[in-house]
Amino acid sequence: MRDGIQDIYLRLDAFYSLDDWWHSESKLEVILGSILTQNTNWKNVERSILNIKSVRAMSINKLIKMDAPSIKSLILPSGFYNQKTNTIKGILIAIKNRYGTINNMSKMSTKELHEFLLNLKGIGNETADSILLYAFNKPVFVIDAYTKRIISRIYNINQKIRYEDLQDIFMTSLRRDPKFYKRMHAYFIELAKSNCIKNNPKCNSCVLNAICNYANLQKNNVR
Repeated sequence: MRDGIQDIYLRLDAFYSLDDWWHSESKLEVILGSILTQNTNWKNVERSILNIKSVRAMSINKLIKMDAPSIKSLILPSGFYNQKTNTIKGILIAIKNRYGTINNMSKMSTKELHEFLLNLKGIGNETADSILLYAFNKPVFVIDAYTKRIISRIYNINQKIRYEDLQDIFMTSLRRDPKFYKRMHAYFIELAKSNCIKNNPKCNSCVLNAICNYANLQKNNVR
């Protein structure tokens, strides 16, 4: 599998052009987006982010001072607003207490930040790594449901493969470069939405058709 990851990247890179896929105006916006995107789609996250900006609350100090009902009303479009409000308040208070500012966090090592984030309630591997990669530009590859789906079909492996195991395969197969990781992650998201969808994937027009076990199986079944 490790030898094939680079081939997958090259095929996707020749097909897509997705630099600056996750455009944000601040590290705080990325942190909030990483939390809000849990169990919802990005359009809902964008609506919540716009709500926060509309009341000029895109500030760690303002959000910490804001009461829970007010935050809930702003992030309502993202769903699970009780849980996400608690997570947002928890992470921002923890950042304030430990580092003072979000910019101070940038000076910390990847290991330090990873351990800090994972010790916070409501922050799992995917959310923590999204924050590390997109907010702090750390060389950490994000494994999401799209990545698991695509890789499981290409290599015919169980989607329940451990997060850490699949991440290790990517990070030892690809150049350790945040830009590189962001691009690969964006390619998987686009492919999962356009072709490698959850049900009835569009294998015939998929750029990875030639190297995908699932696509080849579908071809054989048609014959």
